[in-house]
Amino acid sequence: MSKFIVAIDQGTTSSRALVFRSDLTVAAVAQEEFPQHYPAPGWVEHDPEDLWRTTLATLRAAIAKAGIAAGDVAAIGITNQRETTLIWDRKTSEPIHRAIVWQDRRTAETCNQLKAEGLEPLFAAKTGLLLDPYFSGTKVKWLLDNAPGARARAESGELAFGTVDSFLLWRLTGGKVHATDATNASRTLLFDIHAGEWDAELCKALDVPMSLLPEVKDCAADYGATSPDLLGAAIPIRGIAGDQQAATIGQGCFSPGMMKSTYGTGCFALLNTGATPVISKNRLLTTIAYQLGGTRTYALEGAIFIAGAAVQWLRDGLGLIASASETGELAAAADPAQHVYLVPAFVGLGAPYWDADARGALFGLTRGTTRKELARAALESVGYQTRDLIEAMKGDWQSRDNGTVLRVDGGMTASDFAMQFLADILDAPVDRPKIMETTALGAAYLAGYSAGMLPPPQEFSQRWALDKRFTPTMATDERKTRYAGWRDAVRRTLSTL
Repeated sequence: MSKFIVAIDQGTTSSRALVFRSDLTVAAVAQEEFPQHYPAPGWVEHDPEDLWRTTLATLRAAIAKAGIAAGDVAAIGITNQRETTLIWDRKTSEPIHRAIVWQDRRTAETCNQLKAEGLEPLFAAKTGLLLDPYFSGTKVKWLLDNAPGARARAESGELAFGTVDSFLLWRLTGGKVHATDATNASRTLLFDIHAGEWDAELCKALDVPMSLLPEVKDCAADYGATSPDLLGAAIPIRGIAGDQQAATIGQGCFSPGMMKSTYGTGCFALLNTGATPVISKNRLLTTIAYQLGGTRTYALEGAIFIAGAAVQWLRDGLGLIASASETGELAAAADPAQHVYLVPAFVGLGAPYWDADARGALFGLTRGTTRKELARAALESVGYQTRDLIEAMKGDWQSRDNGTVLRVDGGMTASDFAMQFLADILDAPVDRPKIMETTALGAAYLAGYSAGMLPPPQEFSQRWALDKRFTPTMATDERKTRYAGWRDAVRRTLSTL
């Protein structure tokens, strides 16, 4: 029996491939960054060929680094940046336009128009989502309306739509499989999360022909196999989940009430609510956490668009640091008397504000403000935004256990300063796991479980191991003062002020 599983982790700024042994330890990793494109203010695009090229290259490199052959791999699992939208020609596999990235804001006016028509309650009821440019549906409409000849080609059945997982699956299988999983489908504004199927009424409202849409499957399922010429042998593809859902799985959050938060380019907190979807009264999202054996498990999700990207801005935009690792030391040395707040609304504000027109702002600057205070403000902004999400979740999750521990993962969790501040501002424990590759681990688990190599979810969750627990040490009065300052800064940033 093959002993290896490969996870494809296609993210916002890089593509990665990880080879896991049968005990889910990592045998090899390959990673490659790719360019970001900003053709207009608020627009973010990726070249689909960059996504494909870097995915294939890292797949080949990781397998080679592990010293194995393609025939030694039992299964591939895919996890991906969600909501990023592609349309391609079914015959040639050529995209009709660059991919429109989840961060892109170009469809804000379309969302506003749909709201003005009174359609947001319909979308919210069926999809669990709000009308925001973040999601795929309005991006599909924009592509059909703006790429030359696209709408006519779509209506004649020549084109296919997919999120990144679906596009990669199409390319990996040589165009034989046009499919996605329930978690990615649930982020499109086109999928009824209660019925578990594409919805004709929603598609009509967004003017999206249903012939564009992929087949929707379980997260652990048979997704075909790679074309033998790509890797040297046909490898079964047995699992797919959007990156935040994959991280939820990798963190072992299989019981209602369990919560994880991933800190990458953005920050995404998911609370497992079990078999019954919880409708948020606090502008959180209701989404599918995972679907196994035809059974859907739901989650409440809060999405923050800018987390690690704020540190990237300090490095690449302002040139204040040479590497992200500097921020913790700088923040620790900042003047505690200065209360500087960064509201990183560079691409609008996500949950619970959902203000697509808000833009980033700094508050509390003095002549004494240095890069130390800016570094601290960038790291603290993540903690404050997470507090906003947790407060909203507490309002929605009535059967919650107030002693719930937050499990964290993603690149920013390497910063002890950021994680300690997170525990302090939440007044709750924060657990960092020993295995930090939780997103890829979730994808690998789904593939291995589908392939019969790995145990059922609850048994798998027992393997979760703690690296470090951060417990709150901040005084209550200081916590209140700091959070009140943050809320005031956000209020001043909102476009509706």
